[in-house]
Amino acid sequence: MNLQLTDKVIIVTGGAKGIGEGIAKVLASEGAIPVIVGRNEADNLKTVQEIESIGGEAHQVVAELTDPKASENAINEVVAKYGRIDGLVNNAGVNDGVGLESGDYKGFIASLHKNVVHYYLMAHYALPELKKSKGAILNITSKTADTGQGNTSGYAASNGGRNALTREWAVELLKYGIRVNALVVAECWTPLYANWIKTLPDPEAKLKEIESKIPLENRMTTAEEIANTVAFLLSPVSSHTTGQLIYVDGGYVHLDRALANA
Repeated sequence: MNLQLTDKVIIVTGGAKGIGEGIAKVLASEGAIPVIVGRNEADNLKTVQEIESIGGEAHQVVAELTDPKASENAINEVVAKYGRIDGLVNNAGVNDGVGLESGDYKGFIASLHKNVVHYYLMAHYALPELKKSKGAILNITSKTADTGQGNTSGYAASNGGRNALTREWAVELLKYGIRVNALVVAECWTPLYANWIKTLPDPEAKLKEIESKIPLENRMTTAEEIANTVAFLLSPVSSHTTGQLIYVDGGYVHLDRALANA
């Protein structure tokens, strides 16, 4: 299927690693021009170079998105280079463990800045260009907003906010033909996830336990599987899909866990 993404300029925050990297690479394989926005230039450039090495085009912008001014600067840099923005993938964030018992006011507010404030700011500053292109916004969110996790109030609240903003923006932007959707991630294998597993007393046993609870094939979702759905939702092929929270999780959130071992 031709997703009609050739030469579309699509910003991917946190696009240098993990899910964001997977999204950037799939978009490039579809002919789009992913612009990676992230704090580490070396990481950004590595992904750009990997895309270019297989014939794709990509660009990077260094930005510390916890700084509110950085979002505006990043958007301005993309517009200065390409003169357009056709899509925005809000992906950057971190499950930072700011809990109710373990956290405090400053930590909670900092978590919101890491995980949801820049979603709003990136969309706000990209909006003039998205109006011109009738582009699309895709928000990456987490199952923590649905299921809870424990000891991660900031991250869970941020993901609840991401989901709500997805629906709110879908309504507000109907008049411009801008579609807004979210992709909800549950258990997805990334370098960050791998590092977390390694901190546990018996990483291999814990991974098997987690996988056993994922109904479809008892395995982790891959970054590429997330990215494939993101590319579809950004593309004109999904032209009548907006305001949706799409779960790419092997049935983890909604299917009966008893099915996992059936």
